[in-house]
Amino acid sequence: MMTGINYSMKVLAIKFYLLLWRLCLIILTIASRKTEVMNLLESAGFSRSNPYYVVQQGKIASLTLMKDSERLDLLKEIGGTRVYEERRRESLKIMQETGNKRKQIIQVVQYLDERLKELDEEKEELRKYQQLDKQRKSLEYTIYDKELHDARQKLLEVEEARSKVSEKSAKMYNDVLNAHEESKDLEKVLKDLTKEVQALNKEKEAAEKQQTEAIKKQTELELDVKDMLERFSGNIQAKDDAMKQLDILQKEIQDSQKELNKISPIYEENLSKEKDITKRIMEREKQLSILYQKQGRATQFSSKAARDKWLQKEIDDLQRVLSSNLAQEQKLQEEIYRLNADLKERDAYIESRKAEIATLDSLIFQSREGFNSHKAQRDKLQDERKSLWKKESELSAEIDKLRTEVDKAEKSLDHATPGDVRRGLNSIRRICREYKISGVFGPIIELLDCDEKYFTAVEVTAGNSLFHVVVEDDNISTQIIRHLNALKGGRVTFIPLNRVKAPRVTYPQSSDVVPLLKKLKFSPNFTPAFAQVFARTVICRDLDVATRVARTDGLDCITVDGDQVSKKGGMTGGFYDHRRSKLKFMNMIMQNTKSINIKEEELEKVRFMLQDIDQRITERVTEQQKIDAKRAHDKSELEQLKQDIANANKQKQFISKALENKEKSLADVRNQIDQLNASMVMKQAEMGTELIDHLTPEEKYELSQLNPEIKDLKEKLITCRTDRIETETRKAELETNLTTNLKRRKQELEAIISTVDSDTLHGEDELKRQELNDAKSLAEVTTLELKRVSDKIDRLKEELKEKKDKKTELKVLEDRYEKTLQDEAKELEQLLSKRSIFLAKQEEYSNKIRELGPLSSDAFETYKRRGVKDLHKMLHRCNEQLQQFSHVNKKALDQYVNFTEQREELQKRQAELNAGDEKIRELISALDQRKDESIERTFKGVARHFREVFSELVQGGHGHLVMMKKKDGDHGDDDYDDDGPREADLEGRVEKYIGVKVKVSFTGQGETQSMKQLSGGQKTVVALTLIFAIQRCDPAPFYLFDEIDAALDPQYRTAVGNMIRRLADMANTQFITTTFRPELVKVADKLYGVTHKNRVSRVNVVSKEDALDFIEHDQSHNVE
Repeated sequence: MMTGINYSMKVLAIKFYLLLWRLCLIILTIASRKTEVMNLLESAGFSRSNPYYVVQQGKIASLTLMKDSERLDLLKEIGGTRVYEERRRESLKIMQETGNKRKQIIQVVQYLDERLKELDEEKEELRKYQQLDKQRKSLEYTIYDKELHDARQKLLEVEEARSKVSEKSAKMYNDVLNAHEESKDLEKVLKDLTKEVQALNKEKEAAEKQQTEAIKKQTELELDVKDMLERFSGNIQAKDDAMKQLDILQKEIQDSQKELNKISPIYEENLSKEKDITKRIMEREKQLSILYQKQGRATQFSSKAARDKWLQKEIDDLQRVLSSNLAQEQKLQEEIYRLNADLKERDAYIESRKAEIATLDSLIFQSREGFNSHKAQRDKLQDERKSLWKKESELSAEIDKLRTEVDKAEKSLDHATPGDVRRGLNSIRRICREYKISGVFGPIIELLDCDEKYFTAVEVTAGNSLFHVVVEDDNISTQIIRHLNALKGGRVTFIPLNRVKAPRVTYPQSSDVVPLLKKLKFSPNFTPAFAQVFARTVICRDLDVATRVARTDGLDCITVDGDQVSKKGGMTGGFYDHRRSKLKFMNMIMQNTKSINIKEEELEKVRFMLQDIDQRITERVTEQQKIDAKRAHDKSELEQLKQDIANANKQKQFISKALENKEKSLADVRNQIDQLNASMVMKQAEMGTELIDHLTPEEKYELSQLNPEIKDLKEKLITCRTDRIETETRKAELETNLTTNLKRRKQELEAIISTVDSDTLHGEDELKRQELNDAKSLAEVTTLELKRVSDKIDRLKEELKEKKDKKTELKVLEDRYEKTLQDEAKELEQLLSKRSIFLAKQEEYSNKIRELGPLSSDAFETYKRRGVKDLHKMLHRCNEQLQQFSHVNKKALDQYVNFTEQREELQKRQAELNAGDEKIRELISALDQRKDESIERTFKGVARHFREVFSELVQGGHGHLVMMKKKDGDHGDDDYDDDGPREADLEGRVEKYIGVKVKVSFTGQGETQSMKQLSGGQKTVVALTLIFAIQRCDPAPFYLFDEIDAALDPQYRTAVGNMIRRLADMANTQFITTTFRPELVKVADKLYGVTHKNRVSRVNVVSKEDALDFIEHDQSHNVE
């Protein structure tokens, strides 16, 4: 091969090996290991030890510099002696390990011989010791065996007692459970009864309330009717009586008014007198105060001017107060005038309102007649509504009771359902409701119905399959499962109807066998789902029939009681608690739900009728409301008018009282004005007088007279005030009696006289009688209802009392059972404790017997007939004798036998090691001989081919290889001296050959030359000669040369090219070579040029002329 670009050898080698690797993959068609590829190449003719079918450019240079010893190693590698040397090294290593083991065995055998001599002396004492030890073991075995037998016997007795107590406890425990279950059932019944009694008590309370209201209304109406009768029968008499009473009352009013008119002047006189005395006291006290002030004026003021200034200030203050009082006087006079005018206005207003009252009385009577007519119609409709209400209440109560039963059954069914399945079913209902998913028909248990006697068989057969949900197709189940996983809402198994098929089952024709599927009632649309669960099960008359059918027909069989026989041979059965039947709970739910639906439809009809009656009542009430609104308006106006009259009277009284108060206030103001004027006059009189610190004689006299006068006036004031209070009290009594009693009674009598109307009373009497009859009917109905509820409550209370008594008895019985169970548990615990003790003893003596080890046959019978005490004594004596041999090596015999066996084994092993050592030495000798033979054979072949190749490459020259041995090195050799001596191996053997020397002559004349004496081109020729000689000795199917002619002279390149051409023609061998020289191109069969462009290499076939032109152009370019 010829290339136009100088590729590195590494790249070519990589490409070459990749090519081989791909070839190898193509051949093997599987991924292969390196060893497999190497084996493949060897089978193709490539030698593992001869690497010269691929010659890199650097390898030739290394051959030219190779030492004699390295050349010898090359021949060894070509001759395959490396395997021999590896085997020899392994053998030497084994020999060394074997020698170490032999030394160790010899040492151990020597130690064993010494130890056996010592043990031989201890055997006699050991024999005696063994005889006593044998006796001890026999005694101990007999004692332990007797104790073990006794423990087993007692353990058996304890087990029998424990079994009896356990059976008794189990029976008692079942009784406790039954009592507890019965008590729980009674508790539920008691709760239901209590709830029912509570509901009835509420109903009773409502009935009592209705009865009380009805009786109260009846009583009120009876009183009203009675009063109406009395009023109607004594209408005239009542009017006459009222008039008589009015006459008497008017006389009383006149007498009281006369006495009042008599007392009023006396009261006014006493009041005026009291005011006058009070005024005189105040004047004197004021004068007394002025004199005292005047007496202290000299101490109060420093000068006359200061006093006058102060007096003037006081006068100014009094003047301002006087002005205020005068203004107040004027205001009070105006208010008194206004109040007198209001009194006259109130009197006129009262008279006008009385005329309006007469007109409204007539309108109210007309409204009453129309209202009573509509009321009668409304009452009739209300009676109908009450009966419907009662029916509605009864239906609602029944529905509530049924729903309570449904809730109880659902809770019981939930308790009987696995938790994750229950959560899954609830989640499915919620998911279908939220996401509006259709096509979900529900679980199997909700879709089937059957006779109650088959409930157990169906439940046992289906198991949890009762809760498998039937859906229309698998898409729906997939959608729901996705939501279930997202919500973590439990686990559910679905049965998609589009996926399940009804299995074909052949049933036996027998009256004792019936397919379970035929006893179920369900929609035909769900047949595949039910067949999937129940089709392979038949109901058999008894277990014998079930066993026979399961064996002969290969069907799952079940009895009505729930005992199963599988077609695979398994049998299951036993007690089944029917009180917790899932189908029973579901049947209760379905039936009660159906009843609820019927009751709700009936309730809906009742409510519709109620709506109609309510509408009609509403119409009547609307009319009544209109009439009542008008009557109420009229009454309101009437009452307002009456209230206006009353208010006017009250206002009149208030105005009168206010007028009286204003007049009193006016008198007080006028009195204050007089006092202020007097004070001002005195202060004005004092101004300008001399400032003295004592009073004048006149003033002193006046001062001495003022105190007695004030005291005398106060006494008179007390007497006058007492008289005024007495007259005022009597006056107030008379006024109060007139205002609140006599005049009011007069108004009432006048009202009675004015309102008595026989026609009106007759109409009201008829209306009241009708209302009374209605009230009596209602009272009778409520009384009957109350009696019915009371009787039912009494019955329930009696039943409740019986259940409570029964529960108390069960509680006492349960307590007694539990106490008995506790006693038996204690007894059982004691027996278990004894059992544990005897088991421990049994285990203890069994362990002791095992610890004795193997015994002779006579040891079991020697002391069997002796008692335990004798055995213990003999054992004690034996142990005392054994104490004398405490120093004896108790393992001497065992050690003697053991050491003897070890010595024999080691001696045997030593013999084996000696024989192995001899075999290894023989192997090493054979390997050395074969190695030398291989080296000599390889050397001869390579040397012969070296002479031939060299003579072909160098015309007229000759060359040969010389094997250098140890003795040759003794006489001295340059190459040998440079290499140094060869080291000995592990056995001290010295290598026979130490190197291979090359001697050549390029002229054919004179002495031969060694490698050191040759030029570079000559060394390359010698190296190529050696490579061709090796290749001829171990040929390959093809060769790869990388620019092997680079360092050759032109004549030698021609010779190399001719030789390659000759070898390719003769040996049918392929040569691949890279070169930049024309000599090899001229002899090549096919040429390839490698170009490199745009970072991509391409290989193209080129002609010989193009190749030579390229080389010539390249050489001329390099020269330039």
